[in-house]
Amino acid sequence: MVQFLFLFAFGCGTGSRYVGDRDDLAQIFEENPSWHDSAIRSQKKWRVPISIMMAIIAQESSFDPKARPARTGGFLWIFPGSRPSTAYGYSQAIDGTWDSYRESTGNKWAKRDNFQDSIDFVGWYCHQSAVKCGISKNNAYYLYLAYHEGHGGYNSGTYKSKTWLMQVARNVDTRARLYASQINNQANTKKTRSSCLWPF
Repeated sequence: MVQFLFLFAFGCGTGSRYVGDRDDLAQIFEENPSWHDSAIRSQKKWRVPISIMMAIIAQESSFDPKARPARTGGFLWIFPGSRPSTAYGYSQAIDGTWDSYRESTGNKWAKRDNFQDSIDFVGWYCHQSAVKCGISKNNAYYLYLAYHEGHGGYNSGTYKSKTWLMQVARNVDTRARLYASQINNQANTKKTRSSCLWPF
């Protein structure tokens, strides 16, 4: 409920797809007003905190709708190398997982460079992680590990040999906690301003 109050402080409109400071969730929603509606819908649908979904997107794409993995290899900077995966868009979902999402949800026209579809995907995937891996929907650290490794990889413990990945997951957890704190602060500020109004 507190996360909803925070988001209602912002107006509706078309998102500008611009993010100046990834660590300031209030600024992110001010710069992209339509995103808060999408975040609310996804949280209501999948029961995953907005702070966690936004932290995952921040890590995966820095909120760039056209983000792709960097090319590897190549020759003399003339012939570009191949990309290591088909990851694309806000969520960096790969082709196969995105197709599974569209089939599972019936959202067959979903696009990875659309923020509403992307945050719904992140909520859906975290919900699947809770079901298939037994991860709490409030645990950003383990949700991100499952997001990165896949459910099979997570259950097999593939992340345990990847110290770099566990550090990235800690970073996601730290950002999610920061976002949650900002949400609470904004909601408390809104309540305080309302209580200061004259009752007549």
